[in-house]
Amino acid sequence: MLRKCLKEPIKEIYDASRYLDAAVSAHLNGKTDLAQELIAASDMPVIREWTESLWGAGGIYTQFQKILGDPEKLPKEKRIPVRMPNTKEKAQLQERDRFHCRFCEIPVIRKEVRELLKKAYPDVLKWGSTNLEQHSAFQAMWLQYDHLVPHARGGDNALSNIVITCAPCNFGRMNYLIEEVNVENPFSRPPIASSWDGLERIFDKNS
Repeated sequence: MLRKCLKEPIKEIYDASRYLDAAVSAHLNGKTDLAQELIAASDMPVIREWTESLWGAGGIYTQFQKILGDPEKLPKEKRIPVRMPNTKEKAQLQERDRFHCRFCEIPVIRKEVRELLKKAYPDVLKWGSTNLEQHSAFQAMWLQYDHLVPHARGGDNALSNIVITCAPCNFGRMNYLIEEVNVENPFSRPPIASSWDGLERIFDKNS
């Protein structure tokens, strides 16, 4: 039976998303001390454990199975030259997928939002060069543009081949096809409909 995602999300991720949503509301209302407290509260060790269990070679949740006839990994010179969607295509994907991972369905946040908040709250929103030096909620909820047929396997940037995902779902699948990791096509179900805006409203004050 096909899985919806590599590993079901934990409830603490949703708790963190509520803290961060409230933090942005506090920030927009000038309550910076409260915003800082909420950002700090969302940085939970259990979220880091969930993320760390998913990504990296040899993860137990990937469960790779080779399927006869699947495209092989291509040398770089034979891949589609442009690897990532352009600005217009990213906006279309954000509107279509509504700032939720199309696999595990957790809320996600663009790096531009994270960077703005990091500048405002550097003491609590850590983003260092290693995984352990990064804020656990922003790391788990980091918005990615994920190719269903990976770029390294010949995938293109058609919107029908790209979905918004969280970082663990993207990096956990690596260059495998969804069929190879026994995960269902996310287009088989509609995007999550919720009030989550990816914290994009923070740009209303900082534009």
